[in-house]
Amino acid sequence: MRDIVRRHLGKVVAGTAVAVAGTAVMVGITLPGTAGAGEQGNTTGQAAAGQQGAAGQGAGAVAPGVVEEAPEEGDKGVGDDPLTDDETERAAQLAASAQLRTAGENVAGDRGAQRLGVELAEPDGGATDRAGGPRRAEVSFYDYKTDALVTRTVDLGTGKVERTVTEHGVQPPLSRAEYAEAAKLLIGHPLGAGMKADYKDATGKALTSPDQLLLNGAVYRATPGGQPAALDRCGEHRCVRLFPKVKNGPWIDARSFVIDLSARQVARLGSR
Repeated sequence: MRDIVRRHLGKVVAGTAVAVAGTAVMVGITLPGTAGAGEQGNTTGQAAAGQQGAAGQGAGAVAPGVVEEAPEEGDKGVGDDPLTDDETERAAQLAASAQLRTAGENVAGDRGAQRLGVELAEPDGGATDRAGGPRRAEVSFYDYKTDALVTRTVDLGTGKVERTVTEHGVQPPLSRAEYAEAAKLLIGHPLGAGMKADYKDATGKALTSPDQLLLNGAVYRATPGGQPAALDRCGEHRCVRLFPKVKNGPWIDARSFVIDLSARQVARLGSR
């Protein structure tokens, strides 16, 4: 893995160099008064500056810009306003039923289904806006005990949970907590040795925690014949491919590995 990663990082570094060079070329083209513009170009620039100065003196000095603080966020939004922090937390609390809190299981294996997100719900009946109508929130959870996506719609005005939809085999984008748990599993697995070595090479320090990385990734679904048998249930299970990055440093190529969060297993693609 170290050889693969080093080649990969080399491409990243090379790509960065090209990008910097490209930026330099753009700056050279767009900045006024650059080499090769000649005296005429400089004279033109000076004349334009003089004209602007004269215009400024005639019209009076321009007042300096003022940075204003953002207005305070209220407890409740109106119409199509994004959910406020208070509405988000209230919706999540209302949606977390006793069954989800006690019988469900989160990504770390603890009690309570894993909360994924809270979003403003679409208006009912195909309406194009929410003006005058109730504000609703959709709260999504993933229950690792049953591998089910649970989405609950909450009326923010009445506090009532209007509907609950439970789906299997549906894999929405992963949450930060899920990325962190996937990284933790990979760091603690023998297959994570190469990633830890690459981190050590880049920083001189040992990789022991997901907090040392910037994490991104993607949901992985099983492809017939494309993975070891250990990953055949990905899609039914919640699986992730990680794209880790050293903080203030290079990317680490971990694309060959898939972490099955439901089974808490790590496997290498292409292995048998």
